[in-house]
Amino acid sequence: MAEQRRRGRAQWLLLPIAALIGWGCVHVGLLGSDSGSPARTPPAGASSSAKPSPAPSSPSGSYDPADYAPQVRTYAKKAGVSAQLLMAILYNEDYKPHDAAFERSWQKYKPDAAFGIANMHRAAFDQTKRGRDFASRKWEELPDDRALAVEAAAWYLHDMSAQLPSHWAGSYTREELMALGYNAGGGNMAAFARGAKTGSQASDYLTRLRDNWKKAGTAVGG
Repeated sequence: MAEQRRRGRAQWLLLPIAALIGWGCVHVGLLGSDSGSPARTPPAGASSSAKPSPAPSSPSGSYDPADYAPQVRTYAKKAGVSAQLLMAILYNEDYKPHDAAFERSWQKYKPDAAFGIANMHRAAFDQTKRGRDFASRKWEELPDDRALAVEAAAWYLHDMSAQLPSHWAGSYTREELMALGYNAGGGNMAAFARGAKTGSQASDYLTRLRDNWKKAGTAVGG
């Protein structure tokens, strides 16, 4: 898995080279600059009522999902989902650099790109935040606010759980189907629950989830 993770990161470093060059022309000191994007301060009254321990500040491309175990435990509990599942999702989504400036540069190159350490698309975030504590927050804040990214992912998993039927075909666990829903959307999750065959992308996501399951449990104390 370490080799697969390195290959995934290498691909992400090669793909947006044009975007990085453009960003670097404007921002001096792409690597090792002291002027990296700081964590954005949430608007007054917009953050969740119960905040976990502060997350590491100044998001950069190098991070360990386990550093966000306090946020994962807090928001998983609030959303009524497995903390181990939420942490495993973060490990699954750690295949590309999560530097705030990089993400914004790449988004200009590829407008439909996902934001944040949980790799959430705009439509998914806007749908998930409705009626929630972070309803006034914006998708554009995700690269700078990793706690927000974890919170949104937790509630998205909550919504996936609510869409699951009481019985399903195959040997998937509830958490595996929810992860498939996180990756492929609720419609595809429902199809998988009815017995539809997973494609290569969904199968790979599920394989990585299973590979990450044990260390995710260790990270959250499960």
